[in-house]
Amino acid sequence: MMDLTPEERDTYEWQMWVPGLGEEGQKKLKAATVLITRVGGVGSLAAYELAAAGVGRLILAHAGNIKPSDLNRQLLMTHDAMGTSRVECASQRLHELNPRLEVVAVPENVNASNVASLVSSVDLVVCCVPLFEERLLLNAECFRQGKPMVDCAMYELTGQITTILPGRSACLACRVSSPPATWKREFPVLGAVAGMVGCMGAMEAIKLITGIGEVLADRLLTIDTRDMRLRTVQVSKRIDCGVCGRASGAP
Repeated sequence: MMDLTPEERDTYEWQMWVPGLGEEGQKKLKAATVLITRVGGVGSLAAYELAAAGVGRLILAHAGNIKPSDLNRQLLMTHDAMGTSRVECASQRLHELNPRLEVVAVPENVNASNVASLVSSVDLVVCCVPLFEERLLLNAECFRQGKPMVDCAMYELTGQITTILPGRSACLACRVSSPPATWKREFPVLGAVAGMVGCMGAMEAIKLITGIGEVLADRLLTIDTRDMRLRTVQVSKRIDCGVCGRASGAP
């Protein structure tokens, strides 16, 4: 594991004071590679906080160019970059924060042809995707490769987060076996809610990398910002789950 440079020691001094993190935890962050899909309202903040924390390498997967409707929540995007690639703009903004960070910008959404290679190149996945098809695809591939996945989602003024540990915890398909027929791609979004979920997802990733704290395995954290009510719901592994259950041939 690589040592920290004097600049890194200065930058991360205060967070290395966190009990259980210390210099060894900071070295683990520096050595880690995280895939973030996508870098919209939720993923922008997850990426920003992981870059700030000193994660050494981020792979950002998100297709398309910046639109005016992105700017209420996608805080790595800028008005001046309108019409240009989302991941390229995000990469530039992250480098401005942390010039030591290695960013791999993939101008594609996760799909059946790229999911295996993307997941194989990282230590863990932070899934910030609004579409269930993509979330379930990532869930299945992470299970197949044994990679942890932090699943982050929001809608209107609510959010939810869980962490999936392949072979140890319930997976996303245990809870949502197929994409809901009523789900629409466009939905009400308030940036502050998306940002809060992204920051909490980043914290789950930091815990996975460093080993501090307890992750949300087999638990779904739900947030309703209307009354600032947080609930933790127990999630059970389904024996008949097509991904991680006995029906799939999983142990």
